[in-house]
Amino acid sequence: MPLIARIALNRPLRRLFDYLVPDDLQLVPGQRVRIPFGRQQAIGLVVEIGVEPPAGINLKPVAGVVEDWPALPPETFRLLSWASDYYQHPLGECLFTALPPALRRGRKAEEKTEEWWRVLDNNATLPANAHKQKALFDWLSQHPEGAPATDVLKAGFGRAQLNALRERQLIETVLPPLQKAFSEEPELLARRPDLSGAQTSAAKELAPPSEGFGAFLLYGITGSGKTEIYLHYLKQQLGDRDQALVLVPEINLTPQTVARFQRYFGRRIVVWHSALNDGERLTTWLRVRNGEPVILVGTRSAVLLPFTGLRTIIVDEEHDNSYKQGEGFRYSGRDLAVYRAHLNNCPVILGSATPSLESVYNAKQAKYHLVKLEERAGNATPPVISLLDIRSRPLEGGLSRPALNAIKQALAKGEQALVFVNRRGFAPVMMCFDCGHMVECPRCDTRLTYHRRDRAMRCHHCDYQTAATEHCPKCRSDAFKPVGQGTERTEDILATTFPDTPVVRVDRDSTQRKGSIQGILNQVNSGKPCVLVGTQMLAKGHDFPNVTLVVVVNADGGLFSVDFRAPEQLIQTLLQVSGRAGRGTKPGKVLVQTCHSDHPLLKTLCEGQYLDIADQLLKEREEGQFPPFRAMAIFRAEADTMEKSLQVLDAIKPLANSSDVETWGPLPAMIARRADKHRAQLILNARNRKRLNSLLTGICQELDQRKLPNGARWMIDVDPQETG
Repeated sequence: MPLIARIALNRPLRRLFDYLVPDDLQLVPGQRVRIPFGRQQAIGLVVEIGVEPPAGINLKPVAGVVEDWPALPPETFRLLSWASDYYQHPLGECLFTALPPALRRGRKAEEKTEEWWRVLDNNATLPANAHKQKALFDWLSQHPEGAPATDVLKAGFGRAQLNALRERQLIETVLPPLQKAFSEEPELLARRPDLSGAQTSAAKELAPPSEGFGAFLLYGITGSGKTEIYLHYLKQQLGDRDQALVLVPEINLTPQTVARFQRYFGRRIVVWHSALNDGERLTTWLRVRNGEPVILVGTRSAVLLPFTGLRTIIVDEEHDNSYKQGEGFRYSGRDLAVYRAHLNNCPVILGSATPSLESVYNAKQAKYHLVKLEERAGNATPPVISLLDIRSRPLEGGLSRPALNAIKQALAKGEQALVFVNRRGFAPVMMCFDCGHMVECPRCDTRLTYHRRDRAMRCHHCDYQTAATEHCPKCRSDAFKPVGQGTERTEDILATTFPDTPVVRVDRDSTQRKGSIQGILNQVNSGKPCVLVGTQMLAKGHDFPNVTLVVVVNADGGLFSVDFRAPEQLIQTLLQVSGRAGRGTKPGKVLVQTCHSDHPLLKTLCEGQYLDIADQLLKEREEGQFPPFRAMAIFRAEADTMEKSLQVLDAIKPLANSSDVETWGPLPAMIARRADKHRAQLILNARNRKRLNSLLTGICQELDQRKLPNGARWMIDVDPQETG
């Protein structure tokens, strides 16, 4: 009987394809192969060998292998297979997500090693007339570890000089520094972070990798030194041949995290995020796949990489929504990290000052071991949080007079202040005060945001843009003014109020250029007086020792949202941004501007005890039968009319009919029209997660067989982070 291989393709198809295996090929699951697919050749991944051949179908043979080893080792393959089943996403697309773009396109999994040159003898002499050779020799002498050939050529030298110096045995080719073994950096081996008494106690509660799988929730208040505990743990527990994974939620957090880890682990640190080019991604992927003892610092997708010696996983800021993929394969990087640790039989450490309610619940259920770190590192103390009622107060750029006075006092003492405005742009809307007209996005059910610096009106949902005008487009009145607050407007008011002090804006618009965020961080870390203005980017993990004052412009946004997660996310954001104050030796102060200073959630915030707030929110979740007390999934549909979107979901609802599954909807989404697509959703809420998963599998298989209305499509989101 001929041998049959089942192959997955990088296509949005919930099926696999069978091919004959030629006698001269040895295939294993996870291996890349070339196969005929229609009139073209495609790259596939072997899923299974020795399957029953389908009756009555003549199968085509596999054309060949790309490598004779599996690109995805068994543990990674099991992880992605489980994720495909759990998140109800086609297996092929899940498997290919673990490959860098170059390998998805069929490139061979081999690195183009760049040639490096290094001086052999610094005291060598050259003939007097060999001016170019001497200049190159002197230039290379300034690079003890060597320099890549591309840098040599950029410096104005040529191949002729390199070859001449090599013939004189004055220079040699060497391996790039990244390929040197960690053992060649002995000065780093003895370097260890100094821990306080509280940090030492917390570190002792984290079990070593030798004890196998364990999930640890490290609850450490802001400024308590969780990163030092991560570093200490890896120094103490990670072997010279072991791999480790450190997940961070944002690309902008990667450089500062990498710098801190490199101080203790040097070249053992590698990075993974979406800003890397194809060559950089392939290089990192190969180091991981080849089992090099790397400590990889990366964003969400790093959890999918083909580790072969993974011994520890750390998820920093584990509560952050950035760990949930929003499009396509909608997986949770945090949850996959926990499952991966289980597969690898190694520990996973989830760290946060504001843990997700799911993680707090798992700790209460004894699924996670809760480790508390409730003291700030060094002599720092937690900031004092005060509510500032702004009802009936005049505001300038969203700031009340008491807030401006507090900023003035901080600057006068040579300190820094941070102003948190969770909306970029100058103003969220332009409105005519004569006719009431507001400029809306022609493609979405939302208004355009005014960006004064670019003289543009932009949609933050579909990226539509048009030029800003000084007159009302409808009645041509001059009374066409910006309404509401954005980072640009607040920045302008602060620059006018404090003309002698730098005002630094940190949002997605100001940090688009490569390296811009690092330049901003360097300016702030200089310690010179300045005012930081920014969005949530400022609330995540940054350490600014001279920031002593934080002002939250408006804390009311999440108090009355229809999304059941909004109160949790509001408190997390406010406590995280508050935690930027007083991290050095000077005490910190936080002013939270609100029109609802009597709201019980905000009152509890002032006490700063997050776990108490989490307990309160969990009780509300239990009463409302929301996650984590129920398992949830959302079917979303979009089409060129709302009627078609609702038609798709109306067809799904009977398929979800079950005694232990509630269905809510279908209803239009909060932003019903986005990028000219009308969007609706159907929510499924179940008592039993396994029962829900089984039900979802059947529904997805049924939908794949049905013909949808023209132009309509559906998608599924398991464990959604947004329900609006």
